[in-house]
Amino acid sequence: MTNYFRYFPISEKDESWGLTVLNAGCTLIEKSSIYPPINHPSHHYFNWDNGRVLQEYQLIYITNGKGVFESGNCKKEIREGSLILLFPEERHRYKPDEETGWNEYWVGFKGSFAINAIKKNFFDKSQPVFHIGFNEKIINLFIDIIQTSKEEKSGYQPVISGAIIYLLGLMYSAKKQTNIKDNDAVQLCVDKARVIIRSKIYEKISFEELAEELEVSYSWFRKVFKKYTGLAPGQYLIQLKIQKAKELLGEKSVSIKEVAYKLQFESALYFSKLFKEKVGVSPIAYKNQVSGEEKYFKKK
Repeated sequence: MTNYFRYFPISEKDESWGLTVLNAGCTLIEKSSIYPPINHPSHHYFNWDNGRVLQEYQLIYITNGKGVFESGNCKKEIREGSLILLFPEERHRYKPDEETGWNEYWVGFKGSFAINAIKKNFFDKSQPVFHIGFNEKIINLFIDIIQTSKEEKSGYQPVISGAIIYLLGLMYSAKKQTNIKDNDAVQLCVDKARVIIRSKIYEKISFEELAEELEVSYSWFRKVFKKYTGLAPGQYLIQLKIQKAKELLGEKSVSIKEVAYKLQFESALYFSKLFKEKVGVSPIAYKNQVSGEEKYFKKK
C-alpha cells in the first residue's frame, strides 16, 4: 500500500448532484507510529485526548491490524475488516493498537443522499461500526475512488460519488444480515487470502507462506480456495495479473517487457505466451488494438 490522500475542490455543480466526495486516501500505519499522521490539514487532524468533530460523513475501512473507536454514542474494538461510518457534528476518536498498527482506506463526503439515508434510519449513530470482513468489492471501490481522484478529469465527482452509494448499500446489506449471517471461518480465510493476493499483484507470492500467514496448512488452503473461487491460488493470481497487464498495455509509453517486469513474470517471452493463451491475442496485437494503431476499416 502506498500512502496517499487528497482533498478536492468542490463546485456548485458538484454539490447539485446530491452526493459530493470531499477527500479520499489510504494509509499504512506502522506499529508504534504517531496517529493520525501530522501531514493532514488542521481541520481534519485530531489528538486522542480531544477527539474531533467533522462537518462531513466519512467511511474508514480497516484491512489489517486492530484498534479502538469511540464516539458520543459508541465504543467499539476495531479489527481487520471493520468499516467505520463517521457522522457530522459527532465527536469521535479512533486509533490503531500500538502493537499492530493498521491499514486504512478512507473517504469523506456530504450531500442530500447521505442526509436522507440517516433521516430514514438506514444508519444510526449508535451503530457506526460494521464488521464487513475482507470484501473484494469494498477494496476495489476504495481503489477506484482513489485512482479516479488522482486524475480529476472533468465530471469525475459523479463517478466517485456513485462508488460511495454502492459502499453504503453494502453496509446496509451487512447490517440487515447480521443476525442471520453464518460466521463461516473458511469463507473468512478465503476472503482474507483474496485481499492479500490482490495487494501483492506486483510481487512474487509464495502460497505456502501465505497459508502460514493465515495459520492453515497449504494443502487445506489450496483445496478450500479452489472450492470457493473456482480457481487454484496460483491461477487466481495469474488472472489478476493478466487483467492488470491489459490495463498497462493500454499505456503507449509502457513496453511489453516493462509490463512483464512490473508484474513479476519470469520473462517477457513467458508473459507473451501466457497472455495469448488467456486473452486470445498476443500482447503486441492487444496493444495495437487498444491504441488504435491497427486499421480495421479499409477503404472500399
